[in-house]
Amino acid sequence: MKVGFVSIVGRPNVGKSTLLNRILKTHLAITSDKVGTTRNNILGVYNDSSSQIIFVDTPGIAKANDKLGEVLNSLAYSSFSNDLVLFLVDIASGFGPNDKKILEKLKQDDQKVILVLNKIDLIKKEELFRKILELKDLYNFTDIVPISSIKNDNVDELLKVIKDNLLEGEKLFEEDFFTNINEKYYVSEIIREKVLNLTRQEVPHSVSCYVLKMEFSKEKIIITATIVVDRDNLKGIIIGKNGRMLKEIGTEARKDLENYYNKKVYLDLFVKVIEDWRSKESVIKELLNLEDD
Repeated sequence: MKVGFVSIVGRPNVGKSTLLNRILKTHLAITSDKVGTTRNNILGVYNDSSSQIIFVDTPGIAKANDKLGEVLNSLAYSSFSNDLVLFLVDIASGFGPNDKKILEKLKQDDQKVILVLNKIDLIKKEELFRKILELKDLYNFTDIVPISSIKNDNVDELLKVIKDNLLEGEKLFEEDFFTNINEKYYVSEIIREKVLNLTRQEVPHSVSCYVLKMEFSKEKIIITATIVVDRDNLKGIIIGKNGRMLKEIGTEARKDLENYYNKKVYLDLFVKVIEDWRSKESVIKELLNLEDD
C-alpha cells in the first residue's frame, strides 16, 4: 500500500484548497480569492484500496506585511519536509515573483516536488505547452502535471502520479479518520468563507468566526456563532441594510453545513466588535461573557 504525507503549497489564490476539496470529494477547506483565507495546515486523508495519502493544505505564501502574514508563511514552510510536495502554480496568470521565492525555498530543502500547473481551462493548449517548456528546467521536478481543479480535468492523473512517488507502508490512520480539524473549527471556517465571498473587498481577510455552542439531536443541529471584527464600520457591512447581509451569510453557511451533516441546521449568527481581537485571551474573555448572557 502506498502511504505518505503530501503538502500542497503555492502562493495565494492558485487553487490549493479547491484541489484538496476535489480530491477528497467534500468541502473541507474553505476557498476565497482573498490572501490569507487558509490559516492553518489542514490535514485531509484520502483512502482507497491501494493507498492512504495524507494531504496537507497550507496557507498561501506571499510577502508578509504583518505578524499574521509571517505566521502563515511559517506554517506553509513547515510543511516542506513532508514525503512529497505539490507545488501549485496558476498557469493562467503565469510564474510570478512569489512562485520564484517558493521555488528557491524548495531548492534549499532539496525536496521531492511535483509541479502542478492549475487552471489550464483558462489558457490555450499551445500556450500551456510553451509554458511547460519554460518551467521544466527550473528545478529537477519529479513530474509536471497540468490540471484544472475547478473543472476536475486531469486530477485523477495527478493522483496516479502522487501514488507512483510514494513508498510502500502501513496505514497511519484508521479509515474513519478524515481530518485534523474539529467540528467547531470547521463550522467557523464555513461561516468565514461566506463572509469573505459575499462581502468581497469590503471586509479584510482578518475577520474571525467563533462557534459558541453546538447542540446535536437525531434530526437537527443548533449552532450559535459569532463573527468578530475590530471596527464598527465592518460590523455594519456584515450586518447590512435591515440585516440582509448577515441573513445571506447565514443562509449560505447553513446550506453547506446541512450538506455536510446531512441533517437540518439552525444557525444563530451575530456580529461582535472586539478591538483587541488579535489577543486570543481578549477574544475568549469577551465570548465567554456572551455565553453567560
